[in-house]
Order: sequence, then structure tokens, then C-alpha cells
Amino acid sequence: MGDSAHTARWLAALGRDRWDVHLFPVDELAPLHSDLRDVTVHRLFRSDPPRHASVLETGLRWPLRRGAARATAELERRWSTAGSAARLARTISRLKPDLLHTLEMQHAGYLALDSRKLVRGPFPPWIYSSWGSDLFYYGRLAGHEPRVRAVLAACDFYIADCERDIGLAHELGFEREVLGVTVASAGFDLESMRRLRQSGPVSARTAIAVKGLHTDAWVARGLVALQALHLCADELAGFEIDVYSASPNVRHAAEYVARLTGLDVRVMPPSVEVPYTRVISLMGRARVAIAVNISDGTPTTLLEAMIMGAFPVQSDTVSTREWIVDGRNGLLVDAEDPSSVAEALRRALSDEALVESAAELNTRLASERLDRSVIVPKVLEMYERALDARAAGRVAAG
Repeated sequence: MGDSAHTARWLAALGRDRWDVHLFPVDELAPLHSDLRDVTVHRLFRSDPPRHASVLETGLRWPLRRGAARATAELERRWSTAGSAARLARTISRLKPDLLHTLEMQHAGYLALDSRKLVRGPFPPWIYSSWGSDLFYYGRLAGHEPRVRAVLAACDFYIADCERDIGLAHELGFEREVLGVTVASAGFDLESMRRLRQSGPVSARTAIAVKGLHTDAWVARGLVALQALHLCADELAGFEIDVYSASPNVRHAAEYVARLTGLDVRVMPPSVEVPYTRVISLMGRARVAIAVNISDGTPTTLLEAMIMGAFPVQSDTVSTREWIVDGRNGLLVDAEDPSSVAEALRRALSDEALVESAAELNTRLASERLDRSVIVPKVLEMYERALDARAAGRVAAG
């Protein structure tokens, strides 16, 4: 996903000292993420205006001032997935990469699986990294399970973003080498982030951060969080409630809750319009960070809250227990039950000792487990192990 911050941060961990990195975006219409560096991008049309000087794009330059997006959309419509798979297959056949790494399953993994049948010559050793709900949610859906199993049967190496998903991968048919577990972003620049953290006690903060994404057919439950705020309105006077990543239905509901209760509810613009530092700054001045989903891997917003000292009120997706001890450094809630979220929020608002001790513990956990200086060497070692397996002939040509 060329527009993903996770992709940009993961590739930043590699650099170009050791690796010649090539990116094949799964969505031609999505703009490349502004933080992409030191990578060659293979797409139909180059970005206009061009991205960073270290980003080389191999596509055509559209000759007109307008129309590139429309032309791309028409080509993608005509070619559909088969066209994208054929282009990826040609790219692989031409480059003959030492490794193929798909970041995420339902877009990147499925596309690589389709291209595998079209590649001329051997298919490169394939690393698959799971993100979020790849296995925990989609692996249980009848419309996806066969494809999930096919990807796991075809790939040679697996990187999980939580321990939970290693067991799920084996249950779904993965039988080869697990390279390890690491967060999807390959760590965080803690020093830079902590410059945005409000000084003083966390219990003195007067902001509440709420993840506002809510999709009926998918996993996010931002409306449940808003219902919980309504239930706790009597204890939220004087707090600034900031809703980020809000879907349209949540934006409307937030306005309704604000008018009904008189609470100071503020909705950030869509994520694509908000600098990353603004969300991190919010976490750095929030007493509580609420995020509820019925499925996820290791939630990035949870980790960001922990780094910035905000007390996590987080849905229990099993994977979150790998970071949160309920009642010690956060509170785990039922993502479908507003009263569960409200009860946790009330406790986070009233128990100053809990909030302060959680911030101290989470700061220590972040330093030990999330700093890029800790994670990047592990990521590079995973690639080296995959290359060693290839050189030793332990990976059969696809």
C-alpha cells in the first residue's frame, strides 16, 4: 500500500545501504505517502507533482495537466485484478528480486498470489507480513478463508504483528518459517515523539482522544465510543474531546452528542488532511485514549497512546493483552458494549493513581519494545535469515 504510513515507516527501516528496494503499489489511484524515501516505485503513471527526490517512479508521465487519475481508473477498470497481477508478474520477471515481501494480506497478498501463476521463471522467496485483521477477522469469513489459506500455503516466511496470529497462521495452513513478531511500522522514533508530550502529570491533562472510525460491515466501532461518552457526560465537563479518523457517520453523531450534552466535542479533519504530528500531539495531551474495534492485530493507536502517556481504554481483541494488563496499564473493554467502555472511562477519569502508574509503566514498555533502535536491527536480521535460507537452498523456487 503505497499510501500507507506503515509502508513508509517499514521501508525507512531498510534504507539503501544494503537493499535496493522496489515498491509495487496495490492501488494505482492512491497517492504515494509523503514520507516514502529511498525506493523505486512501479506504477502506471508517475506522481504529479513528483515525490521526494530519493523516490524513483518508473511509470509514464501524463502529458496533460488533468486526466491522469481518470485514465488510470479506466485502465484499472478494464484490467481489474488480472491486469494488476500481470503487471506485477512482469515486474517480478524483469527485476528477479532476491525476496518478495507483501505487507498485508487482502490487497498485497492476494495480488501476489494471482501474479505467481503469471511469472516467467522461478517465483522469488515470499515473505508475508500480517497487518491488523488479516487473519483474525478475514480468516473466519467464508468469502476470504480459501484465499487466506492459499496465500499462507504459498509464502515461504511469515512476520506477525502479534503473537496471537502465529497460532492463527498455523491453523490456517502455514507450515514454513516464522521470522518473528514485530509491529507493522517497524518501531517508532520515541525521542521525536516525546518532544510533543505535554509535561506534568498525566492526571492533570484535560483532553480525551477518541478514534472515530466506524464501519457497519467491518471492524471499527467509533459510534460505540461516542455512546460511552454520552453515558459519561456528567463527568466530562471541562474536558476537550477530540475525535480523530472519524468516518462520516461518526462526524454526524459527534455533532449530535455535543449539542445534546453541551460537551466540548471536536472532530479532526479526515486523516489524509491531518499531519501525523497533530495526532501524536493529541495523544501527548490526552488523559485517556479510547479506541474500540471488534478485530485488530497490534493497534498502532494503542502503541502511540502508550508512548505519549495517554491512558488506554482499548477493545479486547486478545492481541491487545500482549501489551495491556487489564487494570494495570490500561483497561480492556467490549467493543460492542457502550456501558463497558463508559465504565472504563469513568474509572480512568476518577483514579489518578492508576493513570499515573500506567503512564510510567507504558513509558518503560515503549522504550524496551517500541523504539526503532530496538526494532530495526531485528527487522534487518529477519531479511538476512530469509536470504540465508535462499542461499542454502532451503526455499524451493515457486
